[in-house]
Amino acid sequence: MSNNNDYNSPSFKKLLDSLQQQSWELELIISGFAIFGLFTAYEPLRIEMLNAQNENQIYRFVVYFILNIACSILLFNLLLHVILRGLWIGSLGLRYVSGDIEFDKLRYSERFTKYLKKRIISFDRYIANLENYCSVLFAISFLLIFYVLAMTMIILSIVFVATYIIEGDLLPEEFGNIFGAILIMFIVFGMFLTFIDFITQGWLKKKKWISRIYFPIYWIFSFITLSFLYRPLVYNFLDNRFGKRLILLLAPIYIIILMITSLEYRQSNYLDKEQRSSSMFAKKENYLDMMTEEGDFPGGVVIPSKVITQPYLNVFVPFSESLENRVFAYKDSLKPENDRRGLSSSIKISSNWSDQITSARQKDSIRKVYLKTFNEIYSFRIDTLDMDEDFILTTGIKNVLGFETFLKISNLDEGKHILRLRRKKKEKDTVVTLTDVILPFWYFKN
Repeated sequence: MSNNNDYNSPSFKKLLDSLQQQSWELELIISGFAIFGLFTAYEPLRIEMLNAQNENQIYRFVVYFILNIACSILLFNLLLHVILRGLWIGSLGLRYVSGDIEFDKLRYSERFTKYLKKRIISFDRYIANLENYCSVLFAISFLLIFYVLAMTMIILSIVFVATYIIEGDLLPEEFGNIFGAILIMFIVFGMFLTFIDFITQGWLKKKKWISRIYFPIYWIFSFITLSFLYRPLVYNFLDNRFGKRLILLLAPIYIIILMITSLEYRQSNYLDKEQRSSSMFAKKENYLDMMTEEGDFPGGVVIPSKVITQPYLNVFVPFSESLENRVFAYKDSLKPENDRRGLSSSIKISSNWSDQITSARQKDSIRKVYLKTFNEIYSFRIDTLDMDEDFILTTGIKNVLGFETFLKISNLDEGKHILRLRRKKKEKDTVVTLTDVILPFWYFKN
């Protein structure tokens, strides 16, 4: 008994030919579901990207940035595919009614008739070209998902090396730093060569002496990028002239779309809504009642509103990695031997409960010193008056971790005031005071 899935058997080839003829129906169904899913996912991805940028999480930001770009490209490809498929279906219907183009019935001059016959040739050829464009464009759209996955895997590889080899405890510190640096350089160099090979459509594989050097890198990166999952699809494109032409055509289109989406209209030579809050400008990221949209995230300091009617002012300072770096720079003893920041697993396996209890108590004592140091570093000034503050840790706006305090302002005059967040910084043997954030607000008594 022959195997029906044997790719060499005539029955299997006949099945593939039959499915190939009916593939346009599946393409339209999948495109419809994919477009709906992409439109649904686009805004959450953008919000996560902005959230990562707001919290200075560079690795997370890069991953979501790549996913956001991939989502945009896939939306463009699939929408274009649906439009071309619609045009193809309409052309088939017109062919059923009208048949092929009869240039003689148009009664054009000989010059135009020759030109149109040379350019169009036949209506059937036009339909065949539309079919080719639709099929290839659909395949390229989903091939892009694998390319995005490949880029994400490379980024995660760099993060893994930096976290677990350079900064981790897997290897001795000095050896880990050297070995980790070599691995990162290899990944970056291999990524560059793989990209060059991709945009030149295999030029590095064609040159005999270069291919010998490139082959080990290609073999390793086939596992890092998971290219073994989609390699047949890639080379099926590259050995087809039509597929190569379409890939070359889409690349500049993506660049043009990126340039168009980056365009913005400037209304003023001097005024800019993206500037930071100051004594002359109030940005909405610093006022809680103005952050009404889902994609709004708190700035360096947040107060309830521009207009305060209570005898106290609630102030929230969001936590960030850069803020913790400032605490470590101010008080060296707080800096841990092994920095646990970055990607890590929440799964903890331990059979010694007493050790866990001891560790928790140690962390609580360190947190008290941490908070005390933060209160020592940061202070407030309203106009020319220094304010007393006592920060506590909290999960405030949109569940963001941060520091919160309440300032007594009942003795202030009614009207406009300027709130300044001041920070101490050690420079060699001296301590200097800097102003990090400036916020205007108005105080009116109830």
